[in-house]
Amino acid sequence: MNTIFINDLRVQTRIGVYAWEEHLPQTLRLDLELGVPDAAFASDDLADALDYSAVVQRVQAFAAEHRHRLLERFAQGIADIALGDFRAQWVKVRVAKLGAVAGVREIGVQIERRQA
Repeated sequence: MNTIFINDLRVQTRIGVYAWEEHLPQTLRLDLELGVPDAAFASDDLADALDYSAVVQRVQAFAAEHRHRLLERFAQGIADIALGDFRAQWVKVRVAKLGAVAGVREIGVQIERRQA
């Protein structure tokens, strides 16, 4: 199993179910693991690889442009991007709200998805 990982990616987005959350951007922390094919490990060619810089840019744009009520839906959107736009074989997405609950550093969701 070949994995590219992106850890501790911070993005700003509008997310939440409460009225005040609709207008106040919040920071989310993301950890991503993406399954990649063997080709890049043999060829040393970016065309065979998954461009992690492009993944980061796309995730940042998604967070900035879309409002979600639930972390679950936000995480699914990130998984859809990885599987669809970047053709990852599989993806694990961990999304955390920072300081959302008193006394808790972060709270969130983790999902795993595979190509159909």
